[in-house]
Amino acid sequence: MPVVPGGSGDEPGILLGPGAADLIESIGVDLLDVAELRGMTGAVGEIVEVPVPLGTDVNPSLRLVLLVGVGEARPVDVRRAGAAFARAVRDRVAVATSIPAVAPDGEPVADGAALDAFVAGTMLGAFEFHWRSTGPERHPARRIVIATPPGSLVGADHAALERAVAIGGAGWRSRMLATVPSNLKNPAWLATQAEQVAAEAGLDVRIWDETDLEREGFGGILGVGRASATPPRLIRLDYTPPGVGARAAKKLPHVVLVGKGITFDTGGLSIKPGPSMVSMKRDMTGGAAVLATMGALADVGCQVRVTGLVPAAENAISGSAIRPGDVVRHWGGRTSEVNNTDAEGRLVLADALAYAAAELDPTVLVDIATLTGGMKIALGQQMGGYFATDDALAAAIRDAGERSGEPVWRFPLYAGYEDRLASKVADADNSPGTPQAITAALFLQHFTGGLPWVHLDIASVGDVEKELHEWTVGPSGFGARLLLTWLGQPDPLAGITTEEKR
Repeated sequence: MPVVPGGSGDEPGILLGPGAADLIESIGVDLLDVAELRGMTGAVGEIVEVPVPLGTDVNPSLRLVLLVGVGEARPVDVRRAGAAFARAVRDRVAVATSIPAVAPDGEPVADGAALDAFVAGTMLGAFEFHWRSTGPERHPARRIVIATPPGSLVGADHAALERAVAIGGAGWRSRMLATVPSNLKNPAWLATQAEQVAAEAGLDVRIWDETDLEREGFGGILGVGRASATPPRLIRLDYTPPGVGARAAKKLPHVVLVGKGITFDTGGLSIKPGPSMVSMKRDMTGGAAVLATMGALADVGCQVRVTGLVPAAENAISGSAIRPGDVVRHWGGRTSEVNNTDAEGRLVLADALAYAAAELDPTVLVDIATLTGGMKIALGQQMGGYFATDDALAAAIRDAGERSGEPVWRFPLYAGYEDRLASKVADADNSPGTPQAITAALFLQHFTGGLPWVHLDIASVGDVEKELHEWTVGPSGFGARLLLTWLGQPDPLAGITTEEKR
C-alpha cells in the first residue's frame, strides 16, 4: 500500500494510496493509524510491515501488508519505491500493489511514465547474481500484480506493461552480462550471447573471428586481444522495424551503436594495481548495454534501423602482448602509438567507429564505454558522462537518461586539447593525458567521419559499491534503459542536423 506525505492545513501528515479503503475494511486494521504510530512520513523507500496472520475472508492467503513510502510520486520516486518494495518482498510467492497509480503532485492521475518507472525499479531492485553450489540465498517475488482502480493509471494497457517489462528486462540482461565472471566470459562467449539475442529478437547477426579481423584490417581490436588465449571478435547485430521491407528500410534513418567489449582488462603490460583489476570483468559493460538494447528494440516499437557493433577482446599479458611504443593500424588506415596499454578501450572502439562511418552509412553514431577514470573523478558514481557533436542529439540523450533513471551529464569536446594527441610516429597517441575524459573523446572523434555522434563514457557508473535505489551491489550494466528510452520514441532523431540538412 503506497503512502504519501499529506497536504497542508487540516489534512493528516500522511495519506494512503489507491485501494486503501477496501484493504482496511478487509483486514479490519486502520492502516493510517499504524503508519502514524510507526512514524511514517511518506518519504521514498520507507517500509512498514503489518502482519495479517489469519488472512481475510476474501483472501485467506494474505499474510502481510506493506506500507511503502512513495514521496512526491514523480517517476523517479516511483522507481525508487518499487526497488524498496522489491527488496522487501523477496522470496514471496505473490504480491499485489497500487504503487504506480499514485498521481504526482499537481497531476490528476498517474501515467505510463509511472508504470515504466515502477516496473524498472521492481525488476532491478531485486537483482542478484550468484554461482553458489547451494543455489541463490534469496529469490525475487515470483509474481507481482499491479492492482489499480479503474481510471487511476492512464495508458496502463497490456502493451504499455510489455514495453515497461522489456526496458526493465534489458537493464537486467545488461547487468547480468556485465556480472558473469571472466573465466567464462571471453570474446567467443560474448559472441554466443549475441547470437542468442539475435535468435530471440529476429535480428541479423555477423561475427568476425581473428582471421576475419586480420584480413579486413581491424588492427586495434587485434592488437588489444593478441596476448589472450581467447582471441578477439567483432559482433554485429542489425535491426529493422517489423513489417518494413528491404527497400523501404534503406530510406529509414540508421543509428549505429558501438559498445566497448573488453571481457577482462589487466591493463596489459601497463598493468593495473591488483585492487583496480578486481572489477574488470565488467569492462565490457558498454557492449552488454548494446546487446541488451538490440534485443528489446522491437518491444519498445523502435521505428528506425539500428546496428549494434561490439568489438570484443581480452586485454591480457603474455609474450605476444602489445608493448608501450608499438603502433597499431586501425580499420581505414589511421594509426595510433600505444603509449599506455591500459588505454585499450579507445583502440577497439576506433576500429568499430571507423568501420561504421565508412561502411554502414549511419545517420547517427553512438558509442558507449567504461572508458576513463577521469569521469569518475568528475562525476562520482551516480551519473555517467557524455560528449555530443549535435545539440538536439545531446538533448535527446540527456532527457532519455533522466526519464530512464540512468542520468548523464554533457562534457565539452574542447578542441584546445587536440594537440595533446600528437605523436612523433603515428597519427595519434593513445595516452594523451589529462583531462582524461575529454582527450579520450577527442581521440575517438577522428574515427567518426564527421557524423552526428555521441560518446557515452560510463566509467563513473560501471560499478555499484553500495546498494542505492534500484542499483544493487556489483556491475551496473548501465546504459540499456537510456538507449531504449531514446530509441523507443516516435522520432528519436528529431531536430538532428544531418549531412542532407546541411
